[in-house]
Amino acid sequence: MTPEQLSTAIVDVLTTLSDDGVLALPDGVPASVTVERPRQKGHGDYATNVALQLAKKAHTNPRSLAELIGARLTEHDSVAGVEVAGPGFLNVTVSTGAQGAVAAQVVAAGPAYGHTETLAGQRINVEFISANPTGPLHLGHTRWAVLGDAIGRVLSAAGADVTREFYINDRGVQMNHFAASIIAAATGQEKPEDGYAGGYIDDLAKAVGDAVPGIFELPEPERTAAVRAKGYELQLAEQQESLESFNTHFDVWFSELSLHEEGQEDGGVPHTLERLKDLGHVYEEGGALWMRTTDFGDDKDRVLIKSDGELTYFASDTAYYLNKRARGFDHCIYLLGADHHGYVGRLRAMAACVGDDPDQTLDVMIGQLVKILREGQEVKLSKRAGNIVTLTELAEEIGVDALRYSLARYPADSPLTLDIAEITKASNDNPVYYVQYAHARTCAMLRNAADLGMVLPAGLADGSATEFDPSLLAHERDGELLRALAEFPRVVAAAAELREPHRVARYLEETASVFNKWYDTKECRMLPQGDEPVMPANIARMVLVVATQTVVGNGLALLGVSAPERM
Repeated sequence: MTPEQLSTAIVDVLTTLSDDGVLALPDGVPASVTVERPRQKGHGDYATNVALQLAKKAHTNPRSLAELIGARLTEHDSVAGVEVAGPGFLNVTVSTGAQGAVAAQVVAAGPAYGHTETLAGQRINVEFISANPTGPLHLGHTRWAVLGDAIGRVLSAAGADVTREFYINDRGVQMNHFAASIIAAATGQEKPEDGYAGGYIDDLAKAVGDAVPGIFELPEPERTAAVRAKGYELQLAEQQESLESFNTHFDVWFSELSLHEEGQEDGGVPHTLERLKDLGHVYEEGGALWMRTTDFGDDKDRVLIKSDGELTYFASDTAYYLNKRARGFDHCIYLLGADHHGYVGRLRAMAACVGDDPDQTLDVMIGQLVKILREGQEVKLSKRAGNIVTLTELAEEIGVDALRYSLARYPADSPLTLDIAEITKASNDNPVYYVQYAHARTCAMLRNAADLGMVLPAGLADGSATEFDPSLLAHERDGELLRALAEFPRVVAAAAELREPHRVARYLEETASVFNKWYDTKECRMLPQGDEPVMPANIARMVLVVATQTVVGNGLALLGVSAPERM
């Protein structure tokens, strides 16, 4: 019996009590109630404070209401007992068969286990990397590549329609500096002031020349335009390849420059400025055009067009937000770097200026910095890019799985220091190794079971598996593991609602620990010993192992981390 199933059973009890006139709830029966795993042994399988929450509304004593609910709940086939504790808590013990049935439910759901409809119907845009197409992605991008991707995965698992978006900063003078740097490298000139350095520029210069023979002999300004376009294309392709190899996929690569193109309607900069004027939230002062964001809580008004006629980044930001809303997104999530704290207020005020409620349509997350240590020293330099640590080099040295998991298991707003030696060692002290090894262990157990001719019972999907007796999963360690597996859908739903994929990582570590304790318990052996025949209890525990394998594999997939079969 999962927490969701128990919640439904309690709601059914409340509905019956209400229909019978025994319980009067002015606001009606709640759609769901909170069910949790007790922290202390002996307090049942699950606990709920529903009586404490509803007693005042029902004009009754919490303990009396708890006793009333408990008496009806014990009539449920899956409930073995209910204890009323303290001022009105309900501690529920689930029948062994109902608890064991969770294993079959997990196996039947397979890759879909953990998925819910919590956010069904919501269209969410997650923008989690914004970068210039002028160089390799660096360490700061690496953290967002992991967290943004994982947030997108848990949102999808919670039923949302998710679009993962990369914002290409391809407008501005940096693109001309980029072209000039490539030309200088190709022609043996000195790097221009404000230009780009590093071995990757030399590599790009060669690639541009190979792709377009004679490009560096073109007259100006044709040469700069051609080099800028080809360099942009090649560097963006390198960023895309780098992210795909890091197991991070984007649905949309959005060009900032496109917001300024002729004919751009909803979400274009000219259209945005006209809309803001119509709404009365812009004014002119000192020859500049301002947005009156202080009307909506910003610390100061923001410039849209400078006195020299140049558009600001904020004008693009506003147009980009409107473009997302015009594309039908109900909610826009921004993942920004540690130096963007000031953007939270201005983006919220901007959304309000265009007529939206930022609490409903906008979520701005600020990430903190990451330090990588090698032999106790911070890694700051790249072989190819000079003064930055690149995503590709980190992934090659540390490994995609170790790097992704290590970054995903912490909240975005926590500063982070990772030691390469610690996160790559094959030890139970290393969380990614610990969780992946738990999955590999289930695979090894099932290979051994196959060697003995053990097979999963048919009919697990529809509940007709006569060879699976869930009541045989009666040991205390069986129950602990089953309760842990039953928690997975709620963990995923919470990770999605709160935009906190680290909850999945921490859950996996706890579940791996529960599984290892179960594995070490001789009374819970899955495989028969010696010449013993395969018994129904062995088959029941085989189903439990497959369920564990499913949950750990599904959880790792939500973090973009592989689930190895052998280690």
